[in-house]
Amino acid sequence: MDGSTVLASIPGWRRRSQPGKPVAAPRPQEVLNPATWATAQDLIQMQRYAGRIDLTRTRPARAQRGGNHESRFRGRGMDYRESRAYQAGDDVRSIDWRLTARTGAAHTKLYQEERERPVILFLDLHPGMFFGSRGALKSVIAARAAALIAWAAAAHGDRIGAIVSSDGHRDLQARGGKHGVLRLIRELVERTDPRKGLEAPASTGGLNAALGRLRRVSRPGSLIVLLGDYYGIDGESSDHLLHLRQHSDVVAIQIVDPLELASPAGARYGVIAAGVPGILDTRAASAQRAYESYFRRHHQAVASILRSRAIPLLRIGTEDDVGAALCRQLGTSDGHRRTSRHAA
Repeated sequence: MDGSTVLASIPGWRRRSQPGKPVAAPRPQEVLNPATWATAQDLIQMQRYAGRIDLTRTRPARAQRGGNHESRFRGRGMDYRESRAYQAGDDVRSIDWRLTARTGAAHTKLYQEERERPVILFLDLHPGMFFGSRGALKSVIAARAAALIAWAAAAHGDRIGAIVSSDGHRDLQARGGKHGVLRLIRELVERTDPRKGLEAPASTGGLNAALGRLRRVSRPGSLIVLLGDYYGIDGESSDHLLHLRQHSDVVAIQIVDPLELASPAGARYGVIAAGVPGILDTRAASAQRAYESYFRRHHQAVASILRSRAIPLLRIGTEDDVGAALCRQLGTSDGHRRTSRHAA
């Protein structure tokens, strides 16, 4: 069951004018419930959580530009790494005088040079993401999560890039600071318009084609954050993920609706799947068990593939407060707001 075109059944999604009272033509987002379309104001407000998110990567970054993360490149930087025996050509300014005096042999200090790291957000906004039975559409939840991670990356001095897959692929080259986040927000607002998203054909090649493109454009040493519901994940997807994981840090965020966790109450429901109307009948206990079994297998497949590639899997529900949910799962280890010398 896709459920991608149940937008019109969400209560209050369309604002009605009072009969006989002339009203001005609404701006595009005024005709939709905010839970159905990510607004710029909503995404900008996610910045208030940024200081509580820890995006510390598990492997050194390899970008060439200066930044706020450790790298495999060594040089004169902010952090002391180790001392070793002095070698011809070493900078005399780096001599470790205390160790030299203690051992009687000249030693020099080595420093860990800081490097910035690109953070690449991958959003799979296929038509099924424009669905939500409670809370907000999956597409809106994904946009909020992407915006929050982007704000956290900017606060830590990282550059923000993105690949948004919907009716085609939109690539945003990594850019630093507030401008990088605001550029992403503009793209998210445009791409989460449910009227366009529901009518758009699925991207050619689906999830695997999008992951293949991500492989081609991502830089080694990046942090890649995948956002979607992962319908269509398979063995080919696993191969793409393995390649990405070999060269970058990867985190997956799965957006889940309550109807994907438990069967709705026994009844006959009108649904539209892939543009074809039909009836979902859950009155029989066997039908409810089959319904739940389908989604349970999907969630298990997603978890298994990601676990096999050592990719952490986070889950956010359409009813969740995105900021609170990500702070619980990606929050700073000490529970306090991080400070950074890199302002957004």
